[in-house]
Amino acid sequence: MPVLQRDVTREVTTVRPPEFSRSERMRVLVAAAVGSVVVGYAAVAAVLALVSATATYASFSTAGVLTAAAPAWLAAHHVPLRFDAGQLGVLPLLPTALLMLLVGRTAAGTADRLGLYEPLQARGVVLSISGAHAVVGGSIALLMGEGVVRATPAVAFFGCAAVSGLAATLGVARRCGLVEMVFDKLDPVALHGLRAGFMALFALVSAGALMVAAGLAISWPRTSELFAGAGPSVGVGLGVFLLCLGYLPNAIIAGFSYLAGAGFSMGGVEVTPMRFVPGQVPSVPLLAAMPEEAFAWSPVVLAGAALIGAFVGWTCRKVSDRPSSRFRAVLVAAVTAAVGSLVLAATAGGRLAAGAFDPVTVPAGLLALLVALWVLVPGALVAWLAGSRVKPVAVADELVEPDDDADEPVDEDVVFEDDELTDQFEQLEVVDEDEFEVEEDLEDDDYYDEDEYEDELVDEEELDDELDEEEDVADELDEDVEDEEEDLDAEFDEMLGMEPEEDLDGKPER
Repeated sequence: MPVLQRDVTREVTTVRPPEFSRSERMRVLVAAAVGSVVVGYAAVAAVLALVSATATYASFSTAGVLTAAAPAWLAAHHVPLRFDAGQLGVLPLLPTALLMLLVGRTAAGTADRLGLYEPLQARGVVLSISGAHAVVGGSIALLMGEGVVRATPAVAFFGCAAVSGLAATLGVARRCGLVEMVFDKLDPVALHGLRAGFMALFALVSAGALMVAAGLAISWPRTSELFAGAGPSVGVGLGVFLLCLGYLPNAIIAGFSYLAGAGFSMGGVEVTPMRFVPGQVPSVPLLAAMPEEAFAWSPVVLAGAALIGAFVGWTCRKVSDRPSSRFRAVLVAAVTAAVGSLVLAATAGGRLAAGAFDPVTVPAGLLALLVALWVLVPGALVAWLAGSRVKPVAVADELVEPDDDADEPVDEDVVFEDDELTDQFEQLEVVDEDEFEVEEDLEDDDYYDEDEYEDELVDEEELDDELDEEEDVADELDEDVEDEEEDLDAEFDEMLGMEPEEDLDGKPER
């Protein structure tokens, strides 16, 4: 029997939404959609203005900054940009994450302002924000035309809609009950496996971040040299630092892929725990964390992924007493971690123009397969062996006394030894106890009078006393009659001169 039980009796606080007319609601939704676009565009323009202002040979102008912010805003929505030299598809993930955070906060604030609490009510917020971003993204792609930086309008339209729509959905998910709706459709075993899968994915990404940090710490002299060679001015150094910071999530995902065994590649350079192909890489300080040669101990890093999978199995060991249920929980965790790895790897790589470093690849399919195996195989073994088992209970031959609280079976065919009693029992009608009305309060009963009952008791006692007196009088009369009869018999015997006769026992008789 399963050990884990999901508590479905959660306390629900019902909040009455404020009264809004259709025009007021529309005004709030439009303000949220336009505000998310304007604030995101302004944030991108502010970063570009800071870099332009600190650069040595850069010319700063408001029109130039606002114009340059348009393709950067598309890049923040992960829309690929095209140049004469090729396509830039490997885009930094940190601006995308910050933009999604901004859109999510805006959507959550709009839901709170409108008092939304049902899943279907989230449609208006999500559609308004994603629609605004899609229209602006498609318009920017059309306005850029065939300039130096280009973008496909259809890709820009759907790309901006997808990123902003996902962020808005995550923002209103808890406020509108989307999370509870999904969790209520899962049984306790699947829910525990889903949580274990997210935990495994977080642990793998954290291990990848530790590998990148360790690589930067080991190669810190080379990192400092690359920063110094970028340029003497503060603006150039700030630009290189922001470039490394923007691509830091991409590097963490590459480290995570290396830990799982899939590795990554950049042009002709291939880095995996089992295979290493050296080559030239861009002079970016962040890439100093990459290994420069093959090491004999490189396959040891695979033990980290195996330990994470074993830990997932350890967390699933108490899901149920049945091994098959524990295996199902580990399977759900493996699928969850694999899907998350697939999405992360697909967004981390891409085309890098048409130069020697093109393309930058994190194999998404291979990474998802390896993550599923690292979670499933060690996790299933640990959950199978470390979990509790149901021991068979031997049935005793001794007679077990029935429980007093248990319902006794009713024999519908009751037969008495006497045929007449059997016929009478069959003629009885079964009446439910609910048909009887029992009046518990006897004081309010109209058919019961305490004074009258006491008077009847007194009358019965007086009648008993009179009967006792009459019986005593009758006994006295009987005794007098018997004495008179004996006296008459004795006088009659004396007159005749007769004596009383005796029987064999010596008792006198007449």
